[in-house]
Amino acid sequence: MRVLLQDMGYAFRQLRKTPGFTVTVLLTLALGIGANSAIFTLVNAILLHNLPVTDPKTLIRIGDRDACCVNSGWDDKGDYSLFATDTYYMFKKSLPEFEELAAMESGYAWRPITVRRAGPQTVARSVTGTFVSGNYFRVFGLSPAAGRLFIDADDQKGAPVTAVMSYDAWKQDYAGDPSVVGSAFYINTKPATIIGVAPKGFYGDRIDTNPPKYFLPMNSMDGVIGAPYFTEPETEWAYIIGRIKPGTSVPALQAKASALLKQQFTPLKTFTDQRAQKVLPLTHVVLTPGGGGIQNMQDGYKDHLKLLQWIAALVLLVACANIANLLLVRGMSRRAELAIRSALGAQRSRIVRQLLTESVLLSGMGGLFGLAISYLGAHALLALAFPDQQNMPVAASPSPLVIAFAFAISLVTGILFGLAPALMAARTQPAESLRSNTRTTAHGASFLQRALVVLQAALSLVLLVAAGLFAQSLNKAENVDMKLDATNRYIAHINPQAAGYKNTEVEPLYQTIVDRFHALPGVVKVGLSTYTPMEENNWSSGVKIQGEPDINKGASWVKGTPEYFDSVGTHVVMGRGFTLQDNLNGPPVAVVNKEFAKQFFGNRNPIGHRFGFSGPTKVPQDGAHEIVGVVEDTTYTSVYWKDHAMYFLPLTQRCCNGSDPEYNLDKDQSFYAGALVIQTSRPIPGFEKMVGDTLGSINPNLTIVKFQTFQRQIDDRFIEERLIARLTSLFGLLALLLAAIGLYGVTAYTVVRRTPEIGIRMALGAARSRVIGTVMRGALLQTVAGLAIGIPVAIFCVRYVKSQLFEITSVNVPVMTIAIGVLVLAAAIAGIIPARRAASVDPVRALRIE
Repeated sequence: MRVLLQDMGYAFRQLRKTPGFTVTVLLTLALGIGANSAIFTLVNAILLHNLPVTDPKTLIRIGDRDACCVNSGWDDKGDYSLFATDTYYMFKKSLPEFEELAAMESGYAWRPITVRRAGPQTVARSVTGTFVSGNYFRVFGLSPAAGRLFIDADDQKGAPVTAVMSYDAWKQDYAGDPSVVGSAFYINTKPATIIGVAPKGFYGDRIDTNPPKYFLPMNSMDGVIGAPYFTEPETEWAYIIGRIKPGTSVPALQAKASALLKQQFTPLKTFTDQRAQKVLPLTHVVLTPGGGGIQNMQDGYKDHLKLLQWIAALVLLVACANIANLLLVRGMSRRAELAIRSALGAQRSRIVRQLLTESVLLSGMGGLFGLAISYLGAHALLALAFPDQQNMPVAASPSPLVIAFAFAISLVTGILFGLAPALMAARTQPAESLRSNTRTTAHGASFLQRALVVLQAALSLVLLVAAGLFAQSLNKAENVDMKLDATNRYIAHINPQAAGYKNTEVEPLYQTIVDRFHALPGVVKVGLSTYTPMEENNWSSGVKIQGEPDINKGASWVKGTPEYFDSVGTHVVMGRGFTLQDNLNGPPVAVVNKEFAKQFFGNRNPIGHRFGFSGPTKVPQDGAHEIVGVVEDTTYTSVYWKDHAMYFLPLTQRCCNGSDPEYNLDKDQSFYAGALVIQTSRPIPGFEKMVGDTLGSINPNLTIVKFQTFQRQIDDRFIEERLIARLTSLFGLLALLLAAIGLYGVTAYTVVRRTPEIGIRMALGAARSRVIGTVMRGALLQTVAGLAIGIPVAIFCVRYVKSQLFEITSVNVPVMTIAIGVLVLAAAIAGIIPARRAASVDPVRALRIE
């Protein structure tokens, strides 16, 4: 310890003597370590984070996929992660290997609730709420912040409606008022009692951009939000997580659960279909760790986050090479000092240890600065990745794991960039280093220094190519002709069901909404629909053309009002769109897109043909809907979704299974509009308030769930792509800057070492241009060597990222050319400065050194 402290004190003094060197190294390290720590902060918060619950390691999820939200039918691969109510109760009864099993709503984000506290002058709020089993909080081992949490009696059919409020909602919406507990509320106009507040920090069973503010018992689901599927054995809506008993074999439990699920499915109507019977033997579940909760967001972000971590690691490698070069130069300047120490008896191991102490000390200080940069960087990354999300449970503050990561990477970095220079410096022969003539005309930079510059150039080219590819991918995706018009268009998401409307009451409501908004100045078109083109939503069904064999194909569907197509900018190319006569009492009609017509009719005219819903519980031979029009292939959900067949139905007509004898009009959820699309003649300031006031004048409970311009909705679909493009560009430029600095340093060092030689050449008549050309040739040769390595590496690496690129499968010539040009330009700038300095050498002063 005494020797270590001595080495550290000596290292501090040495670093203080060379402030320029110290600042350069610390800044380089801080950027490299900070970038890695910032990315790792997100990786830790999203991919590695456990739920804030008791003993998360013993939690097991039944299922392994994001199967949101309400599904029916069979899975061709037999892998199930979403379950019906009956299946949940069956598992709960038949799997004693679990201490308890809890069920939770999979798609709460798509069905907000309207909440209003009882009393005069209270305001209705549209918030997220989720339905869970009565043992939900008990399975997670949680205690309330106030009041109590659910018990089994709360989750019984016919029990009074109760709710647990999240801690954030309690603090943000009600300032932590203790009287909230026990008070009466109206949830979707239904009376409910708040029985307690969830513990601080608990955000539900998954990381989400908008975590639930209210938890309700799942047996109240149908009564509160009108969810008839809760009692349907064929419809899957719930995720399941349980706490496993000690000593339980997970593989054996998985096999047992799979066998039970197969038994559960066998008598269902869904599996009477011949195609379903073929896949029934494949039925199984995969048990996965449940400590991190439902992994929907993790599955969506893991590829991009891992890519960013690799890119940040490459930047750190470039930084390490740069610092190693600086240390080599510094070591050469200290040869005399080290030679004296060696001559006085210092052992080689002692010198290496002291030099390593200095480099590790530098990296430790750089790591501390890097943590500060990572904190700011993580905030910026969160703002880029999740704009406008205030309650998302992902913190930018460094956690103990992030601090440990930064410490570990600092230690490894210090050893990595310090070991080679230390070993080289320790090999110094005292007699050689103590000679008076320490400069020669033969020596420039060492092979290792040049190799490090070549490595930097190669890595920089790889990162520049990656930046170019992701920028090109984003540009191609954003400029796809989506067959949409976002000019002066606004989207207000609404929830008439939460405002208390039955589906048989919405037809006059929609007409009132259209009339009221048309009365506003500047409003041109008013359309209502179940969902809008570029939101992350999709409803689909099987399709069978009347009188033709069932070809086992499906299509997405949307319901809308007569002005819906015009409001989003979709054009009718054949036949007609919807009219006011296409209502509940009118003959059922449909409009299809061109891709639907292509897939189901080929070159035939689809107008006048009828189609229905395919499946064992429906009437596939009955053509429920007559095709009256064809629209262009408007992009829905994502530009990555190619060959997207779609059909459109009038909002107040029966859904795709309306001809089924089991169809119940009162339970058809598709009558409820989810979005209001308004086209105006010009941008209208304060339009959100106008929309809210207009809806409120119709019904105070008809609140805005979410308001945005249509262009903003489209832009939001490219958030991840934009994040990747910006960060790869940033990291590519950072690597380029570090490589340029490294090349400049080596070139400048070479010029200093060769000053006597240059002086002799100029004294013998060498022209300044010849000297500049000689220096520049050396600098550019290193860059060319880097290109020779970097080009094939970049081409090879594309195969690992092409799945994240839009319509790009290889490195194209423009991207490679630009990347090479930028790197060569940076190298030329880095080389010309010392080259001009070399050409300005005074031969007399240069020769005086000798």
